[in-house]
Amino acid sequence: MATNPHPFPLTVVTLGVADVARSAAFYAALGLTRRMKATGNEVAFFDAGGVVLALYSWHLLAEDAATPDAPRPQAFRGMTLARNCKTDDEVDAVMAHALKIGATLLRPASKTDYGGYRGYFADPDGHPWEAVRAPGMGFTDDGRLVLPE
Repeated sequence: MATNPHPFPLTVVTLGVADVARSAAFYAALGLTRRMKATGNEVAFFDAGGVVLALYSWHLLAEDAATPDAPRPQAFRGMTLARNCKTDDEVDAVMAHALKIGATLLRPASKTDYGGYRGYFADPDGHPWEAVRAPGMGFTDDGRLVLPE
């Protein structure tokens, strides 16, 4: 298989949020490590295992991206974030922890038709997260996902 001569690594995912401090507290409680704390509550950056998760005020992010900030979607936005897990028990633990710290349950964890196991929750701003064990996925020693060829 040929390698891509022009790699395009995903480096940051920025979520527009209503209250940066509230969302930063949620993601810290979820287990992500906050970095660059000198930014205060203007923007929050988290080490997400090879990708940075950034939290920024919804209206400022829309302004920065030259996009209208209203109307804000109340329904599915066509995007999810995910935490891949090694076992079904780990999926259950991630779901339980997220709900304990203020997430909203979207779909209880259950078996999938492809042999996996997954559940969904939403963060305080409604961004959907999947906790999933997908067959065939591997992990590095530091927990990063390894895709099969």
